[in-house]
Amino acid sequence: MVFYLPENMETASGLDELTPRQIVAELDKYVVGQAEAKRATAIALRNRIRRQKLQSELAEEILPKNIILIGPTGVGKTEIARRLARLANSPFLKVEASRFTEVGYVGRDVESMIRDLVEIAIDMVREEKVEEIAEKAEQNAEERLLDLLLPPPPTRPEKAPGSNDGQAATDQYKRTREKLRAQLREGKLDERQVEVEVRERSFPAFEIVSSQGVEEMDINIRDVLPGLFGQRSKKRRMRVAEAMDYLIQEEENRLVDMDQVTRAAVARAEQYGIIFLDEIDKIAGREQGHGPDVSREGVQRDILPIVEGTTVNTRYGMVRTDHILFVAAGAFHVSKPSDLIPELQGRFPIRVELQALTVADFIRILKEPKSALVKQYTALLETEDIHLSFTDEALEEIARLAATVNEQTENIGARRLHTIMEKVLDEISFEGPDLKKKNVRIDAAYVQKQLADIVKNQDLSRYIL
Repeated sequence: MVFYLPENMETASGLDELTPRQIVAELDKYVVGQAEAKRATAIALRNRIRRQKLQSELAEEILPKNIILIGPTGVGKTEIARRLARLANSPFLKVEASRFTEVGYVGRDVESMIRDLVEIAIDMVREEKVEEIAEKAEQNAEERLLDLLLPPPPTRPEKAPGSNDGQAATDQYKRTREKLRAQLREGKLDERQVEVEVRERSFPAFEIVSSQGVEEMDINIRDVLPGLFGQRSKKRRMRVAEAMDYLIQEEENRLVDMDQVTRAAVARAEQYGIIFLDEIDKIAGREQGHGPDVSREGVQRDILPIVEGTTVNTRYGMVRTDHILFVAAGAFHVSKPSDLIPELQGRFPIRVELQALTVADFIRILKEPKSALVKQYTALLETEDIHLSFTDEALEEIARLAATVNEQTENIGARRLHTIMEKVLDEISFEGPDLKKKNVRIDAAYVQKQLADIVKNQDLSRYIL
């Protein structure tokens, strides 16, 4: 039985308004083209929201429709999955399937991907909880810091009736404390030194190694033997600004209920987790009985129960993988999806082929996304008062050259734009701080001047571009 925690339902309700068409529109802000892949992932995300509204008995039976994205490198496979996870506020893990293989031996334990996903979920939920109590933590830290700057007056025996000395001292202390508070908030005390009691953790320098490897020893020794490793504290002098940061962090750790965080994170990983299995084509193919391919089918069979649905033991408890969404990707130049073992093929019912990028796509990638390359380089150089501008002809020339190099050498998709842009702006980036002319215009002639010789010399472009 799946238990739906309130945190899960809040996450789901936040996405209720996003239709598949709107999800695709959000992905369009970051990834150019690949409409079919965006459509498939949008449907998968929307089906998760639909499932959360069903009765638990029926919802338990509805499994995610895992996806295989087929296409060359640099066309947006990873970015689509990553942006989808951010949109859904889902724990997201990218893992290369080939990391689980070695010559003649199954490499890393495949269950480690689930443990890593849970760790990511823990960090996500903890950050959300910290945001909720951030104001309270800052208030508490401020009061503790004021106590260090101005220790409270010692309690004195009660005065005789009619004496105002004690009350006057208390009022004076309060006024002084409020003056310090104002100065602290204005930053006037940042350089003053205070003595803070710092907790230090000391653990013996040893590790337990089992026959299954260190990663299998998922036991937290501090939990098993809490009395063995005590926390010691010592006085340490530090600046007020540093002390404030330290005390805020200490208050956050005190105010956040990690048991609640753990429960919510495990549930989020189980219900909303997305694992991106890259390079799945590297483990496709039948056994030959010898050579470096001997472990491919073994890795597939190890991954199979994780994708099918199993229970993995982690340091935070048992985690079910039944409803984790798996998005696999690969170029499939040599192998093809049908080379996977039949059982694994059946767990990836949706196949989407991504298209190679054209010159028009490169131009859009340079200009349209929220974090487009042109915007990135312009913002970087503006930090040194250099105002960079690209003409449309320059962007067309960069896109054309990127496509040409991809055809002549190796097709690495949009990643080619990074190398092209670096070479185009190499001189400006180096001379930037010393340039007298702060307004720089990049046109097609400048691009050709910077790259013409390299592009013509194919041997040279193999190494430089």
